[in-house]
Amino acid sequence: MKTIQLRPLFPGLAVTALGVAVAYLVSLAAPVVSALTAAVLLGVLTGSLPVLSDETREAIGRVTKGLLRAGVVLLGLQLALPAVLDLGAGILLAVVLTVAITFLGTLGLGRLIGVPRGLAMLVATGFSICGASAIAAMEGVVERDDSDVATGVALVTCYGSLAIAAVPLLGGWLGLAGPELGTWAGMSVHEVAQVVAAASPAGTAAVAVAVVVKLSRVVLLAPMVAAVSVYERSRRTKNTEARRTALVPLFVLGFLGMVLVRSSGVVPGGVLDVAKTACTLLLAGALFGLGCAVRLGRLVRTGGRALLLGLLSTILIGGAAYTTMILFA
Repeated sequence: MKTIQLRPLFPGLAVTALGVAVAYLVSLAAPVVSALTAAVLLGVLTGSLPVLSDETREAIGRVTKGLLRAGVVLLGLQLALPAVLDLGAGILLAVVLTVAITFLGTLGLGRLIGVPRGLAMLVATGFSICGASAIAAMEGVVERDDSDVATGVALVTCYGSLAIAAVPLLGGWLGLAGPELGTWAGMSVHEVAQVVAAASPAGTAAVAVAVVVKLSRVVLLAPMVAAVSVYERSRRTKNTEARRTALVPLFVLGFLGMVLVRSSGVVPGGVLDVAKTACTLLLAGALFGLGCAVRLGRLVRTGGRALLLGLLSTILIGGAAYTTMILFA
């Protein structure tokens, strides 16, 4: 019986594995393009071509959910709480305020300019926390269209890439250098790879600070997803299925568990390296699958407003990060 149930998943696994392999090779050839970004774009392209049967698309959809949750759980192994706490209370307060201002402000901006609620929620999460990884974690608990996921990742890529050039340029104009510039980059740039690139002109010390500050934002992923999950559940109390869902998703608890394991210091460095690569591959597979379900027509129709939201959110996080850093760090 199990063989019969698993057999339909094999085509989905095969297509997803091929997509992840290509995306990973693209990221190695062009490090500015993360494997997650490449995966979702390849998924959109694959899903738009008449090469996938309905059975294969369904299998990819089923595979996607498992990959997503496993990837988010492993993401927790990248976070060591002692390193984050060493930043000091001032910087941590600035990080929390920046994330809160960006998240809530982006939701408000999305409502103001008429962006669909699901897309605004994903953009708010991705821009305030950690880009495509945060979008992948949030998409499972909020009502959204599949095209919203692809749009959110595309916006992270677009504006995060612009920030690589803008942060050093504006930082010099604002009088920021060295670790100060690294702090600002870590608080305001979307993806980890983009943070490293943006802080690099200020030196290795700036990069080291930027990465730790960035990871302090990632720590907030679990409470944010849990809070949104509780809120979404309360909005759908009349729905039987909603009443049966977990108050806090199990993969969020798994994420927190992995953070505690990493913070204990018992995990060897080699295992952490393997887990980091596995996390990237799992999330890339999930985003490839989500991309395959995208319908380009809707993606194009929401493009202008989505671009405006991404621009405004980028300006918002940059301004909030700078202001809170000056006041509290």
